[in-house]
Amino acid sequence: MAAYQIPQIVNPPAAGSKDVMLVANGDLRLSANQKCWPAQQEMEAALSRAVEACGYQLVRAHPFKKHQQHGFIGSQREGMEVFANIDPKCRLIVAEAVWQYSHHLLHGLISHQGPILTVANWSGTWPGLVGMLNLNGSLTKADVAYSTLWSEDFGQDAFQKKLRTWLEKGRVRHKTDHVTGLSTVKVGAAERKLGMAMADQLRREKAIMGVFDEGCMGMFNAIIPDGLLNPVGVYKERLSQSALYYETTQVDDDQAMAVRRWMERKGMKFVTGPDHDQHLTDQQILTQCKMYIAAVRIADDFGCDLIGIQYQQGLKDLLPASDLVEGTLNNSDRPPVKSRDGKRVLYKGEPLPHFNEVDQCAGLDGLMTYRLHRAMGQPVENTLHDLRWGDWDASGTVQDYVWVFLISGSAPPAHFKGGWKGASSERQPAMYFPNGGGTLKGISKPGEIVWSRIFIEKNRLKMDLGRAGVVALPPEETERRWQATTPAWPIMHAVTYGVSRDLMMARHKANHIQVAYADSADQADKAMLAKACMAEAMGMDVSICGTKKNGRPWA
Repeated sequence: MAAYQIPQIVNPPAAGSKDVMLVANGDLRLSANQKCWPAQQEMEAALSRAVEACGYQLVRAHPFKKHQQHGFIGSQREGMEVFANIDPKCRLIVAEAVWQYSHHLLHGLISHQGPILTVANWSGTWPGLVGMLNLNGSLTKADVAYSTLWSEDFGQDAFQKKLRTWLEKGRVRHKTDHVTGLSTVKVGAAERKLGMAMADQLRREKAIMGVFDEGCMGMFNAIIPDGLLNPVGVYKERLSQSALYYETTQVDDDQAMAVRRWMERKGMKFVTGPDHDQHLTDQQILTQCKMYIAAVRIADDFGCDLIGIQYQQGLKDLLPASDLVEGTLNNSDRPPVKSRDGKRVLYKGEPLPHFNEVDQCAGLDGLMTYRLHRAMGQPVENTLHDLRWGDWDASGTVQDYVWVFLISGSAPPAHFKGGWKGASSERQPAMYFPNGGGTLKGISKPGEIVWSRIFIEKNRLKMDLGRAGVVALPPEETERRWQATTPAWPIMHAVTYGVSRDLMMARHKANHIQVAYADSADQADKAMLAKACMAEAMGMDVSICGTKKNGRPWA
């Protein structure tokens, strides 16, 4: 008999009957993990007290790393090493007070056999809510059973009750009675006919989604497999960020300066300074303008109908941030870009839809929205936002709960009060973006919007849609919200009709939410229903969330 080297499998020790293991996932960037660690410590201390109050003990599954000065899982390899030493049948909490890269621990959660609970603190400071929602969407796509909770301080009775339920039963559920299947909703014949025709046109004529390297920041939920995307008529053109870098270096200074001058003539303000490491500099802006021209030309080279730039890993070490580029691309009124030979203006008079962070679910949604709104004569500009945080209006101006929709890139000036005149550009935070670069910042104008999200569950494309209003808040309240989140980013004050904070958190399967304006509440209702019908005709499972503006149900 052959003498094979049989591997010796060492099983991790079994967790105690009252032990609850905790993992804390973080960023891939050391600077971010170090900066955000104090917030995570504070959250874990409060969560530990809550678990102890229920008669259990919270046990960290991995230590604080003195040499790195944080206690986060910082890579996929590290995550695998951590999970190799976790009892696969134990109660497991993933506690998030920061943005996290889901692929660092998705492997361990997929193979885990015990109850899983994702938990986030209700804070806008570091986007733990955003990180948890991304992980939830990724677990949903991976068909992993999990429960989820969120809290301001973890001492509230409602939180304690749900936590105890999970500890004792391994599962906690939330109400989602705001969700209505499209089949029970009354849809006008014209909207249904348009939605079906738009879906048929997309299948027949097809579209190209330009992807500058997919899988940004571990967002497993943001990748649509070709087998689900191709049947709706959309095909990926897999592009390289190295090509975008090269093309950026080929644009001359005069062309880039023409882009900046165009923006400034429109009223755009650049907040600049002399220090590359801390300020937005003129050279960073010049390079961003070159990247804008390069992105449009590459999209034209491949006949792309929309593009997504990953940026945050890879290009961050070579170029300034892509955010100014992204928001400009999503605007109809934008600096003209000529072909290399100067004979054509590319994508003249229209946006080149861009999906931030290569979120392909947002990209498909954005393409649908653009084409449908164009056919309906409604504003075509749309963008994703992070579902960043929310709070009651401290000024008392608005009585409803007001969400903070906030994103670093892709928000178009058409969404802002004053358009380009209401736009400014400030340096991206240095801990994320060593080469700087400016955002496209503004305050979203009051109006009626449609919100939506495409996600993957049970290997099917699904879409949730709802209605909301963007409200105006006093300058001091807007500033409070900016200071509680990221002041350099564009902000939208949103009131979701018939969807409370907890209903949204219980249902939403992504860190991102797609938004588009309509000219009136009635037109927004029609646009939402037409898009719902388009999605259904594309083979998606479609749900309408919340109510109409007047509070009446859709069914």
